[in-house]
Amino acid sequence: MTARSAKPAPSRPRRPSAVRAPRAGRTPDGPRGLHTRLKRAWDRPLTAYYLILGGSLLITVLGLVMVYSASQIKALQSGLAPTYFFRKQLLAAVLGGGMLLAASRMTVRLHRTLAYPLLAVSVFLMCLVQIPGIGVAVNGNQNWINLGGPFQMQPSEFGKLALVLWGADLLARKQDKRLLAQWKHLLVPLIPVAFLLLGLIMLGGDMGTAIILTAILFGLLWLAGAPTRLFVGVLGSAALIGALLIKTSANRMSRLACIGATDPGPGDQCWQAVHGIYALASGGFFGSGLGASMEKWGELPEPHTDFIFAITGEELGLAGTLSVLALFAALGYAGIRVAGRTEDPFVRYAAGGVTTWITAQAVINIGAVLGLLPIAGVPLPLFSYGGSALLPTMFAIGLLIAFARDEPAARAALSARSARKPVFGRRQAGVRWKTMRRRVKKRPSGER
Repeated sequence: MTARSAKPAPSRPRRPSAVRAPRAGRTPDGPRGLHTRLKRAWDRPLTAYYLILGGSLLITVLGLVMVYSASQIKALQSGLAPTYFFRKQLLAAVLGGGMLLAASRMTVRLHRTLAYPLLAVSVFLMCLVQIPGIGVAVNGNQNWINLGGPFQMQPSEFGKLALVLWGADLLARKQDKRLLAQWKHLLVPLIPVAFLLLGLIMLGGDMGTAIILTAILFGLLWLAGAPTRLFVGVLGSAALIGALLIKTSANRMSRLACIGATDPGPGDQCWQAVHGIYALASGGFFGSGLGASMEKWGELPEPHTDFIFAITGEELGLAGTLSVLALFAALGYAGIRVAGRTEDPFVRYAAGGVTTWITAQAVINIGAVLGLLPIAGVPLPLFSYGGSALLPTMFAIGLLIAFARDEPAARAALSARSARKPVFGRRQAGVRWKTMRRRVKKRPSGER
């Protein structure tokens, strides 16, 4: 009997090694994962809220530092204490912080209630400016009211805020009644009231503020969905009136001629524009150091107001100026995001109007310093010296913060965060703290 030869067991085919797929909800590593994490963080409900709050506070604090640095020589030349302008700006920033906090806590209904009283008070104060003995002329523009002592107020700055709130409330009520499809309801009374404010401003000769007010008007019309032909018509009329006003003023014509100038020219008419370029060019990448500017020693006029961006470039360099630009870009993006995500028409118009105001004013100021636009005499928002400009701007930032907090997703995120946050020194429901790390369930009453 022959023994059967044992057959070898068949070998199982090996499975090809496969790369494990990442678990659901897990972010992949590498550049792709970094992009995913940044996108996820950018799309969070509270992104706009933090950008507005953080960006505005950083711009204000950096502005205080630069006002202190840029205004010392100007104060000493005027026989004042070196910290004179800084102390006034710090006081305005503290008051503006209170206004920002108050505006961020107000409801939308209260904001709409303030629209008409604020517009009436602004028009009344802008009329007082033209009365001799009450109105004060500064640098050839009579747009100021003396409040006693060293304090003055520019009512046209509050006119910007009034136009934003009143225009947003007007357009929102007309949208609720489905009247914005008719061009007469779209333009009346928005255009006549805006022209009233523009006329009162131009009586004092302040064309820079009039340009900002016109930009706010166009922003509101754009958000309201004005037809292209109507929008182009209003824009063409404004451009024609602006060209006429520039043509009839030798001062405005000289400012227009200084665009891109590299030489002061005859009579040093482009002195300020050229020395602003000198300040930016001498700063290099990282600047000459805080307080080490040479142009503020009498060479550059208005170093702490209209041309504070040039002193920033000289002392902090390209890194400092790009940081300021990045902060304004983040603030503008956050405002657009708030206006685009809301369902409330008033919030959309008001947020869009405030964003247009701050962005347009920043572009005009920085463009003038860079020699790309004529010098309009408008301050850099939240940054330049001037309490009259800082107070309404900080109130407008408070509006954006209130609107960003009022989004449903943002409200839910804030509520969840406050619910998770432990309160020091208090007991949580059903929990008793025994040590710093350990939590013990609290026994119900009667149980041993």
